Amino acid sequence: MRPPAGPQFIDKGGTAVIDSLPRGPSWDLRVSAPGCCPGQPEEESMGRLTRILAAMAIVVLGVTACGTSNTAGGKIGGTVHILGTWTGAEKDSFDAVMKPFTDQTGVKISFEATRDLDAILQTKIAAGNPPDVTAAPGIGTLIKLARAGKVVPLDDKLDTTELNANYGADWINLGKIDGKLITLYAWAALKGLVWYDPKAFSAKGYQVPKTWTELMSLQSKIVSDGGKPWCVALESQAASGWPGSDWVKEIVLSQSGTTVYDNWWQGKQKWTSTEIKQAWTTWGQILGSNGANVYGGKQYMVSTTFGDGGQGLFSSPAKCYMFNQGSFITSFFDGYTPK
Repeated sequence: MRPPAGPQFIDKGGTAVIDSLPRGPSWDLRVSAPGCCPGQPEEESMGRLTRILAAMAIVVLGVTACGTSNTAGGKIGGTVHILGTWTGAEKDSFDAVMKPFTDQTGVKISFEATRDLDAILQTKIAAGNPPDVTAAPGIGTLIKLARAGKVVPLDDKLDTTELNANYGADWINLGKIDGKLITLYAWAALKGLVWYDPKAFSAKGYQVPKTWTELMSLQSKIVSDGGKPWCVALESQAASGWPGSDWVKEIVLSQSGTTVYDNWWQGKQKWTSTEIKQAWTTWGQILGSNGANVYGGKQYMVSTTFGDGGQGLFSSPAKCYMFNQGSFITSFFDGYTPK
């Protein structure tokens, strides 16, 4: 399973779609992207899927009772406690997916939402009060919990015949730690997408870049025209900063390839290495000195909620022309754009 080989322009009701920035970022207002940075490696592997997809996963924690009981009518009953990050439209979608299960089993779902999932999860486990099920925490935290025996392997808990019939082997393997199935991926959002408003581009005569060099030229052109190329929003409560880490991760992957990327998240690649320093320098070129290329500058970046970060795209005149965020951001766009 590979990303598109080259730029793909798709017209979707007045918004365009592009293909992939640094073999990680992509472009659009429904999206698209160019090739990245000088020296970008050509190798791609299934391992790359774990970086370009931010997938929602379900993890069953090491608890023996989920508070269930037999009830009349053959329904199980009881309550399952779930810890996750979803609110608003994402939570509504989760509820809709779970409704057939709750209707058929009589099991109630008690859902706790937090943006600080790693910290809250570990605190609950340490206190002996873990949720029954959790959305997957950061990969480092998940590996630590799995190796400490704090999560329940799913290999003998699921109908593997049904699982293999409905899931590709690569998706199943992504959920394994030390050969045991720990996580089951339920949905995925494509990361590294650069959103733009085709109408705003057209009004200024801007062309969608197909290469990193063209992106840098477009950025300079927007600045020379008196505009701000980017909107960047990093605020996310206790998890603030992750949109910035996405930027850097996408650039590392694009510039230095999968081996360096994997060594980095596994703690084998030093933050002071040439490759990691190069990625931060590249992101600095995007932001500009003191955030000069970003609408509102550094203060706007750190104080604006990630979901509101794209609002500048829809202003008239545009307050910014590009916004790097995952495919899930459309649910936030819907909240502040005309229908």
